[in-house]
Amino acid sequence: MADFINDFWGIYIAILVVLSIIGCAWLLWSQSKVQVTIPKDGKVGTTGHVYDGLEELNNPMPRWWMWLFYITIVFGAIYLALYPGLGGFAGKLGWQSAGQYQEEIKLADAEIGPMFEKYKATDLKVLAADSKAHAMGERLFLNYCAQCHGSDARGSKGYPNLTDRDWLHGGDPDTIKLSILKGRHGQMPPMGAAVGSEKDIESVAHYVLSLSGSAHDAIKASTGREKFAACAACHGADGKGMTAIGAPNLTDKTWLYGGSANSIMETIRLGRNNVMPAFEDFLGEAKVHLLAAYVWGLSNKPESAVAAR
Repeated sequence: MADFINDFWGIYIAILVVLSIIGCAWLLWSQSKVQVTIPKDGKVGTTGHVYDGLEELNNPMPRWWMWLFYITIVFGAIYLALYPGLGGFAGKLGWQSAGQYQEEIKLADAEIGPMFEKYKATDLKVLAADSKAHAMGERLFLNYCAQCHGSDARGSKGYPNLTDRDWLHGGDPDTIKLSILKGRHGQMPPMGAAVGSEKDIESVAHYVLSLSGSAHDAIKASTGREKFAACAACHGADGKGMTAIGAPNLTDKTWLYGGSANSIMETIRLGRNNVMPAFEDFLGEAKVHLLAAYVWGLSNKPESAVAAR
């Protein structure tokens, strides 16, 4: 991969761009020197191209059109001198798309930042009941979270449902805020080798189904109970999981990747690897505070007395 980010490619692109501009200029100049003689009778000859009864006449290109091409070439040369476009050359103005983006962010923060800051010190549960704060949090959610969790926050396969009260790391307001700020990395290692054969994996899957009262094969579940010891370090001997490490509770019927025997077997065999990105640097704490209040409110009904304020 390093072969594509060394200095050679910058030089190569710069040379290619310069030669392309020179080539266009030469082609234009050479063709402008071609003289087309118009007969005295005014009948213009053809280029010899005929299609469907239509002939291409050999008329000279209008001068204004020719000069328009020259202007675009000059404009392109000036643009490349001022802005990036010639390989690694940054341009005389030193403009960068990332720099412009940061400037726009600063201007936006200066304008709307105080609006978010005034909510920063408000308790998250109180904030969840504030109609204006709720509307702002909803817009933040739709912009930055809906791509994974859905516009209705009910998630999909591999993306948690945020409208119920089943939380891998805990669903109190501060924990939700921490999850958004710092992100989460949920990883279950492949356990196929630790559990045993494919038949053992199937038995453990049926035992896991039995923990939540789901349909299962009782004989296979009985066999898988002993093999489940390989999973107990994270999920606990009772299968109720541990929020401290984000290990799911297997005794309810909430499944991130599906609750069929085949899905559970796939999880045991191959493991799972889920990443939620951190938004602390991107959004800042004030916006995350509002967002956390909105997310908490999705699965908790704020007190009506607070909502009336």
